[in-house]
Formats: sequence, structure tokens, C-alpha cells
Amino acid sequence: MSEEQVEVAEAGSSNGAGGGTANTVTITDNRTGESVELPIEDGTLRATALRQLKDGPDDFGLMTYDPAYLNTASCRSAITYIDGSAGVLEHRGYSIEQLCEHSSYLEVAYLLVHGELPTNDQLATWTHEITMHTFVHENLKEFLEGFRYDAHPMGMLLATVSALSTFYPDSKNIDDPEERRMAAIRLIAKMPTLAAFAYRHSQGMPYVYPDNDLDYAGNFLGMMFKMTELKYEPDPRLAKALDTLFILHADHEQNCSTAAVRAVGSSQVDPYSAAAAGVAALYGPLHGGANEAVLRMLARIGSVDNVPSFLDGVKDGKEKLMGFGHRVYKNYDPRARIIKKHVDEVLEVTGGAGNPLLDVATELEKRALDDEYFTSRKLYPNVDFYSGLIYEALGIPRAMFTVIFAIPRTSGWIAQWLEMLDDPETKIARPRQIYTGHRQRDLQADLAVLGR
Repeated sequence: MSEEQVEVAEAGSSNGAGGGTANTVTITDNRTGESVELPIEDGTLRATALRQLKDGPDDFGLMTYDPAYLNTASCRSAITYIDGSAGVLEHRGYSIEQLCEHSSYLEVAYLLVHGELPTNDQLATWTHEITMHTFVHENLKEFLEGFRYDAHPMGMLLATVSALSTFYPDSKNIDDPEERRMAAIRLIAKMPTLAAFAYRHSQGMPYVYPDNDLDYAGNFLGMMFKMTELKYEPDPRLAKALDTLFILHADHEQNCSTAAVRAVGSSQVDPYSAAAAGVAALYGPLHGGANEAVLRMLARIGSVDNVPSFLDGVKDGKEKLMGFGHRVYKNYDPRARIIKKHVDEVLEVTGGAGNPLLDVATELEKRALDDEYFTSRKLYPNVDFYSGLIYEALGIPRAMFTVIFAIPRTSGWIAQWLEMLDDPETKIARPRQIYTGHRQRDLQADLAVLGR
């Protein structure tokens, strides 16, 4: 039997046809009158089971058509749970609210990668190993020097993450547990360094090496902003706000970049190349650039007085309300509630208190949540609505927003990649298509018409 025939046989082998159980669906093909009884597993049907419905002996069988995977589960995962209707986000069963209040980003990264919270000794070892691997090979600095002064930092990050695979050639041995472990540590450790180097290159400033005396978020701030001082000491409130943002962005189920990591990783490529696929997906403005769009919208509104007319424009289809609504959440994004608490504190530290954009954002949120037009459409603020205000208050250019997004999301990508490798159902990703083009055209006849 071919692989495809095996898939169909497996999908139909336990359907209990004729049993008529409550956990099945019976589908009748009106073309032939044939019926199949398919099992419901975890609220889903296996798409390959539908291929039992054929229009004839030579028919391939029915496929499902689902652009953008709006209603298709591509994997089983025990990492992140989202209930969009209730506004719930959990990692390994722990609520995002509890994790942000009681954990650090590195502890959450350990949880995502290993499946359980670390003991004190395990956390100390994990933190030490990541701290000791924050440095990158000196050749990567030379690699960055090859980029123009105006190269986008995200493009530089994409290239350097991909280049890591050439520095660790043994990482292609993905069946080796030690290589997997070291890949996880190296990627989580080096991503802030590569991100900060990309920023410093774009600013024409010398690179700042990691400071192993600082924590994860503080070290990143130091590599970004250290100037002539002998020792950079980040404000603990800023480091805490950034660490919280890192937790909020660590993983978010099967989003575009995570799906890219899994799809590319299914070819059994090395983990650095798979992570680079995630960076590439995040580069897109519909994924990683949403908070930039929010700031542009707030700046265009300009003042609190203009909020009502802007919302009228949204209702009339003349304006877009950025930072509201989500593909998954049909309630207030729980991440937005958390990060909103840090905005005022960060602005106070950075001298941005009374920021007019924050006033506009606050008024916009208030009026939208009081308007049935928006609430009936489940348009509630998401994490991007406030995160850009914090990044801007920290003095981070908008071109760096998505780069910073990639730093914490790396732990989610690694966790998803590891889970995929251990899943016995994993096969190389190969979506089907519905062919809509020409068939059996005559090349010679068409060339003659073209005078050739």
C-alpha cells in the first residue's frame, strides 16, 4: 500500500461503521448513495477519512479545502491552550496571569520547553547555561558588517539566525537529545544578542557584548543602550516590564510563525533553520508588525478630541481600527489586560508621563468598549494595542518592534519544534491543492499562433 492508502486505511479502521455511536458522524455521498461513519476525536474529524468517499474506483477521494487553516487542526499539542471566547491563555496549564505575576521569562521558557516548572536547582542551572551562551561567534559580527547602514534589523536577524546553523553543524543530528538540548539553550540565549547587534548596526554604534551579571531582560537593555558608562544598570521597573512582555509573547499556539517552524521543521532540517522560518513569518506586517500599525493609527488620530470622528470613520469603512480584535480571541485579550498595567509605570520612568498617544489610546479603548457596534463584533483590545507604547517609551525604533517580538517567541518555537519531533504522527508537511489551471494544452499549436 502507498503512504496515502495507509493513511486512509488508518483513518477508517476505527470508525465503528454500523455501530452508530454518539461519537461519530455519518456522511452520505449523494453522488453515489454511499455512507461512511467517521469517529469524532477531540472534537475533530480526520480529513483523510473523507477520502473513503469516492465517485468511482479511480477517484482520489474527497479532500477538505480550508485556506489559512481557519478550521483545521494541524497537530496535537500540550504546550499552549487558548479559549478565545472566554479570553483564556494558559501555558502547560498555568494561566498567563499567574505566570506574569509569579514567574520570570526564563522560568516560563523552561516550562514551555520541558513541560513542567523547574525546581530551584533546575532553574539555576537553566539560567546559568543560557547566560553562558549569550555570546556569539566573532564571525557573526563580520557577517553583520556586510549589511548596509539602512538594512532593516529584522532582515539582519533573519540572516544571522539562519547563519547559526553553519556555526553548529552537528545540530543537524536532530535525533541526538544533547544536540536538541543545546539548540534550545543557544537559541534562547543568543537571540537577544543578535537582536541587539542588529539594532546597534542600524544605528551606526559599536556592538555591546552581553553582561553576565545582568538578568535576561536587563542584559538585553544593556546591549541595546549602553554608551560610555562602565557598568550599565537598567531600571528594575523597565526590566520587569520587558520581562513581562517577553512572557506574554513566548508562545501563542499555532500562529503563522509557529506553523512555519513546524512546517519547515517537518523536513527534519536543523533547529536554527527552522527558527529562521519563524523569524521570516514574523517579519510580515500582518503578524509581527501589528503594534507598529497601532502607533501609526494613534498618531494619525492625533488627539482625544478626534477619537469620536475616527470611530465613525471605522463604522463607515473609511478607517481601520488597529490593535482590536483577534483571529482567536473573541473577548478581551488577556495579554492586553496585563501589559496595560505596565504602561503608566514605564512612561513615568522614561519621562513620558502624559504621553498624548496614551491619552488617545485610553479614550479610544473606552469609547470602543462602550459602543455596541464594536462589542457585538467581538472587537476588543489585543496585546498589540499597548505593547508598542511601551517599546516607544523605551526609546526603541519601530523597526525594532518585531525583532523584540522574536526574542521571547523563540522559546515557543523551540518547544513546538521539540514536540513535533516526538510526535509519532509527524510527517513532512505537504498540503493538498485544488488545481485551477489549464490541462493538456498543445505547445506546438500555441507556438504557431505566436508566430514561433
